[in-house]
Amino acid sequence: MFIGGPPMPKYFPSVTRVIVLSLAAAFAPLSQAQTPSEKLSPIDQQFLQDAGQAGATELTASKLALTHASDRQVREFAQRMIVDHTKLARNLDVLAKRHGITAPPVADTAVIGSLQNLQGAEFDKAYIEKVAVGGHQKAVELFRKESETGNDTALKAAATKALPIISHHYEMAQQLAKAKAAS
Repeated sequence: MFIGGPPMPKYFPSVTRVIVLSLAAAFAPLSQAQTPSEKLSPIDQQFLQDAGQAGATELTASKLALTHASDRQVREFAQRMIVDHTKLARNLDVLAKRHGITAPPVADTAVIGSLQNLQGAEFDKAYIEKVAVGGHQKAVELFRKESETGNDTALKAAATKALPIISHHYEMAQQLAKAKAAS
């Protein structure tokens, strides 16, 4: 038995044991790298805070849209935002935790408060304006700025990777706004 490693079942071939233990040893430094290693610059800290709030606002508002919106296209857009922004939020949470930031992001209470009591067409209009179009316009600028001027390489890479998705959301939101204005 290997001291310090997990007990291996007797049916594991010895070569497999060596591979498993080698991999465990190789990845041990990576798990230690998950601890806060370096302080983020103010630019990167602000990005994490703003991106977290934008994502939390998008998720909360889109969940409201599933029950408050009257338009099928608005509900479909909201469902897509929930799926995509949940993935993005998970990625940002991992990066934040690497730097010791463990508090969950909080949605913009002004935006959510302005939507909570609306129903039907009123909700649709406000959601499209404030969240779909307005929120994504701000998010595109936020992620573009981090991808260009951020100091943390992992955050910069995450922003660069997310930017085309958020830009596409913004384009979808603009199309949705035009379609609803025409009807």
